[in-house]
Amino acid sequence: MMTSDLGRWEAILGELDRRQNFARAMGGGARLRRHGEAGKLNARERAAALFDDGSFVEIGALTGILSETSETPAPADGLIAGFGRINGRPALAGVEDFTVLGGSIGDAASDKRYRLTQLAAQERVPLVFMLEGAGHRLTNTHPGRSPNDLQGLAELSGQVPMVSLVHGASAGHGALTAPLSDFVVMTQAASMFAAGPPLVKGAIGEVVTKEELGGPQMHVLASGVAHNLADDDAAAIAMARQYLSYFPLNAWEHPPLVRDGDLGRRRLDDILGLIDPDPRFPFDMRLLLAMLVDEGTLFEVQPKYGASLVTALGRLGGQSVAIVANNPAVGAGAIDAAAAQKAAHFMDVAGAFHLPVLFLTDNPGVMAGTAAERSGVLRHAARMFVAQHRLKVPKLHVTLRKAFGFGSSIMAMNPFDGQTISLSFPAIALGAMPAASGADAAGLDAATRARIAAEQAGGAYHLADKMGFDNVIDPRDLRNALLDGLILAEGRRNRGSEPVRQAGITP
Repeated sequence: MMTSDLGRWEAILGELDRRQNFARAMGGGARLRRHGEAGKLNARERAAALFDDGSFVEIGALTGILSETSETPAPADGLIAGFGRINGRPALAGVEDFTVLGGSIGDAASDKRYRLTQLAAQERVPLVFMLEGAGHRLTNTHPGRSPNDLQGLAELSGQVPMVSLVHGASAGHGALTAPLSDFVVMTQAASMFAAGPPLVKGAIGEVVTKEELGGPQMHVLASGVAHNLADDDAAAIAMARQYLSYFPLNAWEHPPLVRDGDLGRRRLDDILGLIDPDPRFPFDMRLLLAMLVDEGTLFEVQPKYGASLVTALGRLGGQSVAIVANNPAVGAGAIDAAAAQKAAHFMDVAGAFHLPVLFLTDNPGVMAGTAAERSGVLRHAARMFVAQHRLKVPKLHVTLRKAFGFGSSIMAMNPFDGQTISLSFPAIALGAMPAASGADAAGLDAATRARIAAEQAGGAYHLADKMGFDNVIDPRDLRNALLDGLILAEGRRNRGSEPVRQAGITP
């Protein structure tokens, strides 16, 4: 039996160790210190925080290895990539390293990004990108690459959950990763834009800071490109981990069930003190949702944008649910363009990954006025209507106090529209429009006004008489009634799941 020359192995393994050390060096001590002094985690710290302790396995670490002796060394080519477990389940991630050439995307890193999308599709696991970079590197040669990572992300959409966290300035190609994802979080230090301030000044003469151009005030509050805002890196990563916990690994599976905690039936004894039966008195829908779902499981998505409507994830009896709920505390719950946009995207994501959708309706209709029309509210409301109509998941609808005009339809109130269960509180007002304003517009006499007002006030019973509602419930029984609806839908979990394929043109 021959024995190997251990000395030769020692030299070979020593060279491997040296190269691996270079790959792990990131931008070097000085850049890493500056990064940390700015209150940020570095790329490897971000990866370690995202994945369960000790589970991260890097791939593509030796990209950029031949740059070691060049004037612009690029360890890992500025992108840390790999896989591990998040909440005990497998996932993939790519983390831009701002300390290496400003986090710019080199040719090798571009291939690594596409490799991540291939692996996510092939292994059917979620994909997270953590962004802080300058977009494509000016020195790239682009030797006929096809396809690229953006095409990979587009192909991946609806197959596995995709999350983007923006930790700093993200420009150009890298920033485009965010709107192609299902869920986007920005930190207070983050900004993203198609082109940065110097290019904006050169192209159109506008002088603007990166914060004004693409900071949280722009994308969390104004544009809606980002969904949630986090104080810092750690909070953003915690948000990603929580968000993914509601979803299956992929569209071929059902969402996970939680078997412990606040799962049982209970009456909502405090609901009568929260909600006045007169719809003219507002209440904060978030307080009702916290009362309704399993304790500690409410996770609001996009709370600062389109605030007249709440989109949230939660658990009900241990089952993941998506919630679309009007918020009467903001504009009486009227649905404006922003609210409709966020609801449509939220429902598309929920439908893609088989989460039941709960609709809690309390709105006076779609927002009216010249500003609303200028915003394209009709098209956005139509988009929301199509999104809810196309849902193939369990739909559970409850009218709380009021629902007028198209505002009722886009909240899944239309009878026999695929609802698993359709319910109402007893004191609701329904109709084409509120009685008082509608009567004024039509010039109705006093007797006709009184008749219409009486019909609207008895709307729950009029519709229940025609099976427009399956039942009229005591508000205190809301949780229990929805749990019953989910029991009715349990048979769907025994069916095989697969990605949703939609036909037709989206408004």
